[in-house]
Amino acid sequence: MPTAGGSAEAAENLLPLALSRPHDAIASARSLLATDPLAIEASFAHQAWGISLRQLGDIPAAVRELRTALRLAEQSGRSEREADVLATLGATLGRAGRSREGLARLDRAVELSRGALTGRVLLRRADVLLVLGRHREALDDLRLAIERLRRSGDQVWEARSRNYRGFIQLALGGTKRADADFAVAEKLYAATGQEFEYAEARQNRGLVAYSRGDLPSALRYLDEAGRRFAAVGVVWPDLAIDRCGVLLAAGLSAEALAEMDQAIARMEAEGGTATKRGELWFAAATAALAAGDPQAAQDRADRARRLFSAQRREWWSVRSSMVQLDARYQAGERGGQLLRRVSATAQRLDALGASEASAAHLLAGRLALSAGRSRTADRELELAGQHSKDAPPMARSAAWLGKALRAEARDDVRGMLSACGRGLDALDEHRLTMGATELRALATGQGAELAELALRDALRRDDPRRLLVWGERWRATALGVPPVRPSDDEQLGADLAALRDVVRRLDASPDPSSEKERRRLEKAVRDRALRAQGGALGGAASRFDVDALVDALGETVLVELIEVDGVLHAVVVRDGRITRHEVGPLTAAAVEVERSRFRLRWLAHARPSARPQGRPRTGAASGAVGGAAGGAPGRDYRGPSLDVLGQRLGDAILGSAQELLGDRAVVMVPPSRLQALPWGLVPALGDRAVNVVPSAATWLRARRLRPPADRRVVLVLGPGLSAGRTEVMRLAEKYPDATVLANGDATAEKVLRELDGAWIAHIAAHGTFRADSPLFSSLRLDDGPLTVYDFERLRRAPYRMVLSSCDSGLAKPVGADELLGLSSSLIPLGAAGILASVVPVNDPATAPLMLALHDNLRAGQSLATAFAGARTEARGDPVTIAAARSFVALGA
Repeated sequence: MPTAGGSAEAAENLLPLALSRPHDAIASARSLLATDPLAIEASFAHQAWGISLRQLGDIPAAVRELRTALRLAEQSGRSEREADVLATLGATLGRAGRSREGLARLDRAVELSRGALTGRVLLRRADVLLVLGRHREALDDLRLAIERLRRSGDQVWEARSRNYRGFIQLALGGTKRADADFAVAEKLYAATGQEFEYAEARQNRGLVAYSRGDLPSALRYLDEAGRRFAAVGVVWPDLAIDRCGVLLAAGLSAEALAEMDQAIARMEAEGGTATKRGELWFAAATAALAAGDPQAAQDRADRARRLFSAQRREWWSVRSSMVQLDARYQAGERGGQLLRRVSATAQRLDALGASEASAAHLLAGRLALSAGRSRTADRELELAGQHSKDAPPMARSAAWLGKALRAEARDDVRGMLSACGRGLDALDEHRLTMGATELRALATGQGAELAELALRDALRRDDPRRLLVWGERWRATALGVPPVRPSDDEQLGADLAALRDVVRRLDASPDPSSEKERRRLEKAVRDRALRAQGGALGGAASRFDVDALVDALGETVLVELIEVDGVLHAVVVRDGRITRHEVGPLTAAAVEVERSRFRLRWLAHARPSARPQGRPRTGAASGAVGGAAGGAPGRDYRGPSLDVLGQRLGDAILGSAQELLGDRAVVMVPPSRLQALPWGLVPALGDRAVNVVPSAATWLRARRLRPPADRRVVLVLGPGLSAGRTEVMRLAEKYPDATVLANGDATAEKVLRELDGAWIAHIAAHGTFRADSPLFSSLRLDDGPLTVYDFERLRRAPYRMVLSSCDSGLAKPVGADELLGLSSSLIPLGAAGILASVVPVNDPATAPLMLALHDNLRAGQSLATAFAGARTEARGDPVTIAAARSFVALGA
């Protein structure tokens, strides 16, 4: 006869342990079963073991344990014990894709249960209904469950029921009700010590933040949930799915796709539920679609759809079908068949209450427009334009796009422009919630089509003023406000210091373990920056004022280059008059830019016999570019002269607008794709002051900046620059009171401390532009690289900054028309003017140019004027001429 190995109460305590710490629960269940317990106690042990295995992803083993638990519960003769195990088994079968059997077990459990136990059973039935997408039925079960559990004082199960109800409310668009349920669940989990479920509640709070468009808060919640899951030894696939959604909303599609690939590989290797496998493939399909790989999206969505269909999960299956259809559209398919499929799917999504319905109607509207079916397009776009007033900003912006397309199709120009403006306003609201420069820049990509609609209209009307206004509306907006410093600045500083140390050691001696640590630290720095919170929700961006621009320009001429449907247009503002000049294809301009950069890079490595040769000022990344372009130093270059290249460049990027420049100072506003342009090479610009800015609004802001009362000058010399030493020492003679950081003193913390609020800063150091991660572009100091993340810790950038290093003026085009790079990061931090190079430059050839520049600055000239004067002195020697043409003056 079996002996009692412990009380039933002790055995029952294994159940909450299984959800909180599954590994500990398995160990305790194994110990209890080794004592040959009574049937009722053994049923608790096997049930706890089964729940733990389910949490850890081993569903087949979990089902075996739960069937054993059910057999023992039936032997015990306790109906409430049998009902509880039936409910657990039914929920697990439902999660395994065997929903029909699972629901049958759960229905039987409801019949056997009474009181609080009924609440527990109803929760588990709601879980299966949720998996099936039967949200309303699940809500009915949860309402009853919460009432019974609250009356009985069962805090843990009330918390679980609220957690589930919050999730369903969120799926149906009720963010406020969802957050209220999650908040209560969180408090109850914390009070009862449910560590795993507390982590799940934090994860769900992240989902609410994401649904509201608050991506930094969402990332913080999900990161915290990930740490808590790891602490209890659980890899939770839902977390990867949620992170995928947030990363996609942030514009980080490549990272979202990588996250899903890792999660799928982990599940394939370690096992997991069939239901969760389908959800992972669905998320991977959406990520592939956003990353611009429609074939991969179709394949993954098809795998997900087949899994969902087999599991009778209509809500998920229809959503997967929509991803497949969207992928077919992105791959170039058009026509009536696709239109019919998309329209039918949109109707099914409407009936199911899925959030993707609006996007489906928008796609149907596009297809109908392309097919010339105006009535169908009007109906679909009307549905796409519907949104609630409390919808998140991105959803509202998408709805306004639907309204704009509908108004355009109806020739309602006023309505179209109003919708474009309202849609961009919503995205401004979304953008300003983010503190990270990278996220702000990427967010602008969402508004590109809205801006393009308005630009096309201005072009049709041949209205240059309107073209300028709309060109400015969505250009370089991420640089309009400074980045927000993360709240945990001390940790950020520590990570950046550790990163400098690792990179310095890697430069001295490459090592796989150090390289792995570098990647870890870069990820930590970037993740912390992405979590920085922006301004208050609902904040408004400042509006561009054309009249203020005209007044500020005075005798200066502004040329803004605007691309519309692949064609470059120059909008010229001179003496209060605004004119438009069609230049030509943007691709042709880009070709001429690369030809010019190729020639300048070659000259930076050339060895004219008349002068000694120095190495280009370049880091590893830019050095590779120079070497590929130039070939062996000293080799004869049989190509066009700089004068010929410059004339071609001017014609390709300015065209007839060159005739309006006269001898005036010029402000150039290029699109982001032409930001690496050596403007000094263009004959029409060669001998005048030229300020280059990412937007006219940026120039206006920079012009309004006032120099600091303290005229501090800071001179910095990085390691490994022979000619740079002479350059800095000569400058120190010109500025006797300057702070000089060199010979081991040019460390990051010292340099940042001195740069903060300085009048003039001059840094001679090797530069590296990181195209793969532009905010890790850097200047090499004595203790390692000074990155953009370091510069963003400044309270105020130097008023004027000279970066006599290679590629310091480069930036990566992202979003709609944004830039990420070393020099661009200084603009929102208060730098009025920056001198930087856009190609590698020759060391000895650069030093005289820098000395002449500072002579002009000390004479009271502006940065652009001072540089123009220094540039005109670079005569005769082609290497010196090339160096002078390789720098640009940014700002005002």
